[in-house]
Amino acid sequence: MTRICEGRVAIVTGAGRGIGREHALELARQGARVVINDLGATLDGNGASTGPAGEVLEEIKRLGGEAITNGDDVADWEGAKRLVASAIDKWGRLDVLVNNAGIVRDRMLVSTAEDEWDAVIRVHLKGHFCVTRHATDHWRARSKAGEKVDARIINTSSGAGLRGSVGQATYSTAKAGIAALTLVEAAELARYGVTSNAIAPAARTRMTETVFADMMKRPESGFDSMDPANVAPLVAWLASADAKDVTGRVFEVSGGLISVAEGWTAGPRIDRGARWEPSEIGPAVRRLLAEASVPEKVYGT
Repeated sequence: MTRICEGRVAIVTGAGRGIGREHALELARQGARVVINDLGATLDGNGASTGPAGEVLEEIKRLGGEAITNGDDVADWEGAKRLVASAIDKWGRLDVLVNNAGIVRDRMLVSTAEDEWDAVIRVHLKGHFCVTRHATDHWRARSKAGEKVDARIINTSSGAGLRGSVGQATYSTAKAGIAALTLVEAAELARYGVTSNAIAPAARTRMTETVFADMMKRPESGFDSMDPANVAPLVAWLASADAKDVTGRVFEVSGGLISVAEGWTAGPRIDRGARWEPSEIGPAVRRLLAEASVPEKVYGT
């Protein structure tokens, strides 16, 4: 069997459980050496445990793969630096960064507390930024030294970030920010040989199996479309050398379905070539809305 990530070195954050665990396992199956980063925290980000990351390490060893664990906090600047350094110190390089770590503290907007907002934004958005920033230092230095870099950033957005989700204002905001960050990374880092893409997965995890219980239920027989293992093959391919010409894209993935998200594109327009009077705006906007496509429903409505 062809192993499409043979010899590559990858970091997967939040790799102890759920989708991140499956990413780490699939990358190992495809020949990558993997840093399994996980705090072992609870769903809301509290506590810590080495157990989940250690279990994934043992599974990779049973597959005949190479891996190490790391328990640093991705949203801590120095912790993120240590995480990136752990790959370089062990194997002399880093080729792939899969930003997957996240937490939820779901509330309706009117019930969301400041500390809940800060915690979710910190782990998702700052966590993506911190690890990426230190990984980019490594790739930029290699590129400036004359080395040919072929590196990958794979971020994790969400359908909630692309369309909104009732009861998940903070999570949706963070995931929307990650999609935008991905586009900026793709534009800025291409000169160094780095691609950046994002996935918006739908799968059964600690985050989804309670909120979307009916959708995430295991089937009694047949294909389990919500198995998180279904998401990992796309990530493994994006991590491979074959994907070097794909960047700045957000892919929705669930079960056997892969689609390219095409959000926030310019739609119908009217330009009168002069300043509008407020009283004239209503009819013009209603005409535009009549010509525009109907947006997909917000999750939960």
